[in-house]
Amino acid sequence: MTDRLPDLAPMQRLLAIMARLRDPRGGCEWDLAQDFSTIAPYTIEEAYEVADAIERSDMALLREELGDLLLQVVFHARMAEEAGQFDFGSVADAISEKMEARHPHIFDEGDHEPTGREERWEALKAKEREAKGATSAMDGVALALPALMRAEKLQKRAARQGFDWPDTEGPAAKVAEEMDELAAATTDEERLLEAGDLLFAAVNLVRANGIAPEDALRAANAKFERRFRAMEALAPGTFAELSLDEQEVLWQRVKAAE
Repeated sequence: MTDRLPDLAPMQRLLAIMARLRDPRGGCEWDLAQDFSTIAPYTIEEAYEVADAIERSDMALLREELGDLLLQVVFHARMAEEAGQFDFGSVADAISEKMEARHPHIFDEGDHEPTGREERWEALKAKEREAKGATSAMDGVALALPALMRAEKLQKRAARQGFDWPDTEGPAAKVAEEMDELAAATTDEERLLEAGDLLFAAVNLVRANGIAPEDALRAANAKFERRFRAMEALAPGTFAELSLDEQEVLWQRVKAAE
């Protein structure tokens, strides 16, 4: 006799599977041992794997990774339900309410000001933050975001308050200033702080040029990896055994070939 649950609707089947895994009487030992903090890293990892599948244009992989990400939502919701906090249904209801509220021009038949999508979206989110007790334009920028993405979001929040360079000259000068300050740093703590200031300034300069920093760095990573692999293929023998000058010659050959 099988314990599989094939006859349920897909979402109900997944919820039932998670309930079975978390059942103290005969559930999975590993799943039962988890809590929000131990599952959170997997949630982040699965989100990146979704992005990777999209980057690869692999639809079969994307379907799989979206399922893995959905499982994370179900896992968190199940743990919350067990703690008497909320369940998956309330999660779905909450996001439905939020999306309808953020799209009054779609779901509300009343008249609305013909503002741009970006302005309307940000104004609605600002009202949501205010309703939650926000006292600063910086409130609500998640601490767990990757540092590059968080830097961009903080800068955009500040820019909406008028605190931003009017052109690219200011950010460019700031990058040069921070490079000098990093070079002049004399202690590990100073170098850490000045290196952070340099990276933050670089994000500002990239943003001022109308480019998403995450997209720019992703492209740079891909280019460096491609070129490095090409150098390894061209190396006579083991790449690591070449001198730095010999490696530089290969680097220039690869660049010229592109």
